[in-house]
Amino acid sequence: MTTKAVKIEASSGNVFQDLCVAEPEEALAKSELAVLIARAIRARSLTQAKAGQLLGIDQPKVSELLRGRLTQFSTARLLRFLTALGHDVKIVVGKPKHTPRRAAVTTGRLQVLEV
Repeated sequence: MTTKAVKIEASSGNVFQDLCVAEPEEALAKSELAVLIARAIRARSLTQAKAGQLLGIDQPKVSELLRGRLTQFSTARLLRFLTALGHDVKIVVGKPKHTPRRAAVTTGRLQVLEV
């Protein structure tokens, strides 16, 4: 039995960046907010219809939100949903602890690019 070597690539820490999604930082922030919204809905034992009434959207949109289909929701709107579910939202801005790096593969070698 022969085994094949598996190529492993280090993650950037943002799956959306690794998958080359447009606006990866925004996609990550929106997905993290959606997880918090889903947890709040579950904690309150709300049906999708009841959650929709509370959030001011219809049940199909709640379903889209809970399935992670977030293109129709802005970050600000997701923050409003959290406040409607009884959460306080605090925005903190600070300098990064380290300088992020981007990696690109060229001609089989790993080239680290400074940002």
